[in-house]
Amino acid sequence: QLQLVESGGGLVQPGGSLRLSCKASGFTFSNYHIAWFRQAPGKEREGVACISSSGGSTNYADSMKGRFTISRDNAKNMVYLQMNSLKPEDTAVYSCAARRRQPLFRLCMLFDYEYWGQGTQVTVSS
Repeated sequence: QLQLVESGGGLVQPGGSLRLSCKASGFTFSNYHIAWFRQAPGKEREGVACISSSGGSTNYADSMKGRFTISRDNAKNMVYLQMNSLKPEDTAVYSCAARRRQPLFRLCMLFDYEYWGQGTQVTVSS
């Protein structure tokens, strides 16, 4: 059974940090690009970051560059999103998604992702 399960969300003060995790099972993880998306109440879903199947390439939305870091451990079927200097506008449900690797990784935010997790809530508030 194919699954993506996120964890690590919670309530954090502005300027704080969180590390989200995404555990994959049921497919050959190392063949898939992985992305993090987020959706805030009343807003459209937006791409946060993505990482290539090998982990050798990453891509970030402009507003996350320098604050967020995506990484993966293919031996553990895990992807991580380290989020630093969090702002109230980062409040959203964060979801990971998987897409079988394909060319043009630089366009990863636009890929049609095949598999999605349920999401984890991140709330940044004092």
